Amino acid sequence: MLGGGKVIELHQMKAKGMSIREIARQTGHDRNTIWKYLRSGELPRMKSRARPSKLEPFKEHVRVRMAEGLFDCNRLVAELRAPGYVGGKTILKDFVKPLRPLAKPKAVVRFETRPGEQAQVDFGAFRYRDGDRAVSVWAFVMVLSYSRALYVEFCPRQDLSTLIRCHAHAFEFLCGMPEEVLYDDLKPVVRGRDGQGYPIWDRRFEDFAWTVGFRPRACKPYRAQTKGRVERAIRYLRENFWPARTLTSLDDLNAQVRAWCSAVANQRVHGTTGRRPVEMLTEEGLTPPPDRAKVTPFIFEERPASRDGYVSFGGSRYGVSCHLAGKTVDVRELDGHVEVFFEGARVAVLPKALVPGTIVPFPGQWDGAPMGVPKPPRLAAVLRLPEPDVETRPLAVYERLAGGGR
Repeated sequence: MLGGGKVIELHQMKAKGMSIREIARQTGHDRNTIWKYLRSGELPRMKSRARPSKLEPFKEHVRVRMAEGLFDCNRLVAELRAPGYVGGKTILKDFVKPLRPLAKPKAVVRFETRPGEQAQVDFGAFRYRDGDRAVSVWAFVMVLSYSRALYVEFCPRQDLSTLIRCHAHAFEFLCGMPEEVLYDDLKPVVRGRDGQGYPIWDRRFEDFAWTVGFRPRACKPYRAQTKGRVERAIRYLRENFWPARTLTSLDDLNAQVRAWCSAVANQRVHGTTGRRPVEMLTEEGLTPPPDRAKVTPFIFEERPASRDGYVSFGGSRYGVSCHLAGKTVDVRELDGHVEVFFEGARVAVLPKALVPGTIVPFPGQWDGAPMGVPKPPRLAAVLRLPEPDVETRPLAVYERLAGGGR
């Protein structure tokens, strides 16, 4: 059988006025063959050589079972083996796939909140280069669920004192406090879950929340969409504020991000609400922010006092009374000072170090310390015992015994 290209060539040669004999001479084909293709006027078509599918005799059975709700190919193959199916599972899967019902996406109901009802809080990790060193900082993010008004603060760590301090700053920045604040299983906040799945709150944080006047709430495990507003806010912060950012210090970075929150994040038209967060913030009706006097008792950190009478805090060392050496004290920062407490009583107030690595002594740090050089301990006495009295004999006795003499 000649291919389509050969047949077209025959028609072209005939159209040029060439005789059948000349065409046969140039192409080498038999004249009868040339006449056959020229008379038909159609291109040759290959006959299909595809063998019938091994699944063909069983397709009706598969359709019936699929109508009954069975789509598992492993079970279908096992059923088809008995009546004689010898094909594989791949053929069956290819046949079943377009006949499966389309999976319906799980609907997610957007949870809208009342003005002033809720805020969401989370931390996000951010990295920057300090020369050849990679540095990580944490971004504390609070977003009001109704207005989407945003507050961000960068921190060197995400411990409980930092979290409480950031809450106070956020309430001041947003000019108020919502009824409840939503968290996931944030370690400084939720210590675990009880047997019924309820959160076990950190006692100090729970006391702080109820003292200043908001209700803490933990979202259900594995339900990240519950706090989707704050997660989207962290992504927005990462994409809009962070790229190509330069900074000189953590304080400089926080000054930049506060300005960004005021001039950019809270001034933009939000994609969901279609309004600017700064305008909707006036509709929140928030509770006034708590006085600092209510917050400061909860912001402290436990630190051990070293043997030389210093406490490490914020990258610097602060002196305390030498009588506290070896004991655990509570330290907090307040209004540019560092306060040290022992058993609930304030024992030292020191100026905050401006540069990490600074040693800040405490006035009267060594008052009452034992003076003078301590005496070295007495060495253990060593007693020399007398040598044992050994009987001496003439050498002739030993020579006689060695020689076997009598």
